[in-house]
Amino acid sequence: SPVQKLVFNRVNGKRPPLLLQQLSAPEECYTLAHEENVRFVYEAWQQVEQQLDGSRSGESACGPVQYVEKTPDPGLKDFVPIDLEDWWAQQFLAKIENCS
Repeated sequence: SPVQKLVFNRVNGKRPPLLLQQLSAPEECYTLAHEENVRFVYEAWQQVEQQLDGSRSGESACGPVQYVEKTPDPGLKDFVPIDLEDWWAQQFLAKIENCS
């Protein structure tokens, strides 16, 4: 079954003015070093993805290799990765319920 998404409808199509003031967060400031780090990681990952795509299509004989577990750990056979979007939605709803 598809994951349900949260939908918030405005009352009469308007937001209360106090709510807007409370929700507006201060603007985050990033340093030049932070931006350089993000750019470096992004560009490096783009190169890896391009090389992986090239090796899958047979363009290149060498390059990055995607790791695949040959003998999976039997203790992890029932492992289910967490859906972070769903978890955050549940946390958000729990906070709303606790506040009211």
